[in-house]
Amino acid sequence: MVHVREMGAADIEAVSTIRVRGWQAAYVGMVPQTYLDAMTVEGDARQRRQWFSQSGRKSRDLVALGDRCPVGWICFGPCRSEVSGLGRVGEVYALYILPDLIGQGIGRSLLGEAHAQMKDQGFEASALWVLGDNQRAQRFYERAGYQADGAAQDDVYDGITLTELRYQRVL
Repeated sequence: MVHVREMGAADIEAVSTIRVRGWQAAYVGMVPQTYLDAMTVEGDARQRRQWFSQSGRKSRDLVALGDRCPVGWICFGPCRSEVSGLGRVGEVYALYILPDLIGQGIGRSLLGEAHAQMKDQGFEASALWVLGDNQRAQRFYERAGYQADGAAQDDVYDGITLTELRYQRVL
């Protein structure tokens, strides 16, 4: 059982490690290797510090603690795209777990707490985006009650266009 709590500034290095290692493990064969190899914890932490210190930030960050240090991270807030027919929609922007701890319920704990907090904030549904080739993540979110809604968007990584699919669920 992991403990989930609000992320603090002292967690930035750990969260950057989780995010970079998560990308480098989860997206092999999907995102160009040159892009993954160029990712650094230091660069991510520098950007995260700037972002974390912005006033008026609408997103929330939670961490899952292992042996006193973060082993997972989720970021969520208001939905950035229009989703019709679901009322007020929140969005899971990112969810990453240290790669060697995947499958131990950490992601479910983080997602469950994010859903509870979104509901407390008045959101009626949650949306998120998943790479079209990321079947592992698609299965994880489908087990959590999400369904693809037919929306897609393209992102470019080192000149390669990748399609993301939007998933949604009622909270």
